[in-house]
Amino acid sequence: MKAVNTNWFQTVSYICRLKLAKVGFSNSKISMKRVVVTGIGAITPIGNNVPAFLDGLQRGLSGAGPITQFDASLFKTQFACEVKGFVPEDFMDRKEVRRVDRFTQFALVTADEALKDSGLDLDKINKQRSGVIWGSGIGGLHTLEREIEDFVKGNGTPRHNPFLIPKMIINMGAGMISIQYGFMGINYATVSACASSSHAIINAADYIRLGKADIMVTGGSEATIAATAVGGFTNMKAMSERNDDPATASRPYDKDRDGFVLGEGGGALILEEYEHAKRRGARIYAEYAGGAMTNDAYHISAPHPEGIGVINVLNLVLEDAGMTTADIDYINTHGTSTPLGDVAELKAISKIFGSQVGKINVSATKGMTGHLLGAAGAVEAIAGILAMQHDFIPPTINHFTDDPEIDPAFNLTFNEAQQRKVKAVLSNTFGFGGHNASIVFKQV
Repeated sequence: MKAVNTNWFQTVSYICRLKLAKVGFSNSKISMKRVVVTGIGAITPIGNNVPAFLDGLQRGLSGAGPITQFDASLFKTQFACEVKGFVPEDFMDRKEVRRVDRFTQFALVTADEALKDSGLDLDKINKQRSGVIWGSGIGGLHTLEREIEDFVKGNGTPRHNPFLIPKMIINMGAGMISIQYGFMGINYATVSACASSSHAIINAADYIRLGKADIMVTGGSEATIAATAVGGFTNMKAMSERNDDPATASRPYDKDRDGFVLGEGGGALILEEYEHAKRRGARIYAEYAGGAMTNDAYHISAPHPEGIGVINVLNLVLEDAGMTTADIDYINTHGTSTPLGDVAELKAISKIFGSQVGKINVSATKGMTGHLLGAAGAVEAIAGILAMQHDFIPPTINHFTDDPEIDPAFNLTFNEAQQRKVKAVLSNTFGFGGHNASIVFKQV
């Protein structure tokens, strides 16, 4: 065997170390940038902007009511958590309204609120280092449904709207936000059912952590209160059928829960590199501490009976955040109000947090907002950030009967908000297909 030229090898090794150092590597580890939240925007079934959403969370409002967007009288479930009083023409001109689906309208409106809230001067930022990652589980379902109906009514005559495809495709939320503001950095959509916008937030934060972006608009939107979605979910036996009392139908952790309530809306966060935000004197809501993603690899819609995927994601998110269970004050659970899912998630939390579960607050805000599917992660992340800002725990409303399968040691914040100093919040979202995502935000 030919002897290695030691001097040559040392020279190459030295050059490699220099190159790695330039891109943020040190001793084979990545030197991460800090990421902070400097703006938020929300449109939800309990409030059409952040102040209204905060008020709804503090008061424990239910956003559920009879469906108004189509005739649901023949469906097993006839109610949902709709966004109320939303007039898109109040935010964009009529021509633009006709060119974008309702889920993209929610994306544009919430992104605009968040950007204004951030105080960013868009004429002074580097737009090539500003990007958008936006989540949606289903995208332009309203548009697709209408076009198919028109096609059938026209006896198959192909008179499709020229905007059918751009209105329908899921990446258009991200694309339209970038077009609106000229952001030329990384831009794409995340699609992972109910974990979509949590994945978007984690991906966006990682781009900043790696030094590839200064500013990211992230979050998600969903608008699927349509016949196909309601029919599909009810026939899966996934949704509540409590038509006689919609306001109390979403009841996470209650013994008599019978499924989730479909919701719609969106949430936007402005993530910014910490030093970049500090230099411009930005108000900082919270710091992104860490995120994690796993999969159950078990079933298309049911949770793993042992909660292995959730246990893994909780371990990983704490590791990524550099925190212990003792550092977490509040967990906003996935908590959809389904018989299997609610118990499985709490069992996984109990496995990781142990005796600590009695010291933290847990709640499921879906009792108020319903399940916003791909937008859930973003809206619930904002709920957690507001909890830190205002020292309160949003309640798990509609609790009537204790479930004997749930450990009574949990403080599930039933029915009324509780006052508490919140320094760190963990938020879980899980999607059909076994997708698990968990995020931790903390005070700076």
